Amino acid sequence: MRVYLHGLSTALPPHILDQSDVRARAEMLFGGRYPQFDRLARTFETAGIVKRHSVVPIDWFARDHGWADRNAAFLDGGTALFIDAARRALDAAGWTGADVDCVVTVCSTGIATPSLEARAFTDMGFRDDVMRVPVFGLGCAGGVSGLSLAQSLAAARPGARVLLVVVETCSLAFRTDRLQKADIIATVLFGDGAAAACLSTDRPGGGPVVTLGREHQKTWADTLDIMGWEVDGTGFGVIFDRAIPAFVTAEFAAATEGALRAANLDRNEVARFVCHPGGAKVVEAIESALDLTPGVLDAERAVLRDAGNMSAPTVMFVMKAVIDAGTTGQMVGCALGPGFTAAFLPFHVAAEAP
Repeated sequence: MRVYLHGLSTALPPHILDQSDVRARAEMLFGGRYPQFDRLARTFETAGIVKRHSVVPIDWFARDHGWADRNAAFLDGGTALFIDAARRALDAAGWTGADVDCVVTVCSTGIATPSLEARAFTDMGFRDDVMRVPVFGLGCAGGVSGLSLAQSLAAARPGARVLLVVVETCSLAFRTDRLQKADIIATVLFGDGAAAACLSTDRPGGGPVVTLGREHQKTWADTLDIMGWEVDGTGFGVIFDRAIPAFVTAEFAAATEGALRAANLDRNEVARFVCHPGGAKVVEAIESALDLTPGVLDAERAVLRDAGNMSAPTVMFVMKAVIDAGTTGQMVGCALGPGFTAAFLPFHVAAEAP
């Protein structure tokens, strides 16, 4: 059963964090307390990021915050991002909230029970019989894995309209108390954002026709310490191993070949890989691992430059940029996340409906 993309959107919160301002604030907070800060601070210039966006203003980070403050900011900012992204995707699809039969919410940067789609329920105009599927813990792989899950739900219920919303507020995990290298790198890389997609087995009426293929995941054993969260009384603390680019170089090509075999695709059929830009070094490692022309992942670098690493929704920003640019043909979305897991989703873009 073919599943089609009917609408794809992105959304950013209102507060812009210029990279130079973030560096200055980080130097003020870390400089006299963390001996290696001066050396690590060079990554602010080499990360390929000009600006990011946050659900809270930069002055919020000058004060200490515990679980209550952080999660309150997540609930407010995450719900607003959910509504913004969802409405944009529904508008693109020509749907309303009342048309949605199933809503999948992917998020790993806050705790919401009831979950975000329930908090947005009235504003979105969802029906009282809408199926709610909140998903937690996928991290940076959540955009690709969320699309795969939404696709599977749409295929299982032909004609049903499925709304996927991916929301992350990574900035709220900023920590000044742990003084670990991972926290400095997180300060360099992470921002907030959301993306949404409308999926159905009904064929769209016009414009580019995007068909989603067979998903594939690869999880490596004994890799729990590569990426994820540590949880303590203050909040989330990032786990971000320095070996990620080297791991990508060593392992990603074989994982990709496995995904292509599962989808019955030859490598020469793939017009473009659409990748999660975890950081400048990770993008370079993907190009190297897949033997791509250096610099070819231009949309990935542009998203990283303008919005940073937003975790799960970032790959959907890239996907939208690639489709909006008029690129057509067979593509493969891919992302790496905690587990340590690689998620793949082939999709095909045709210029217009025949």
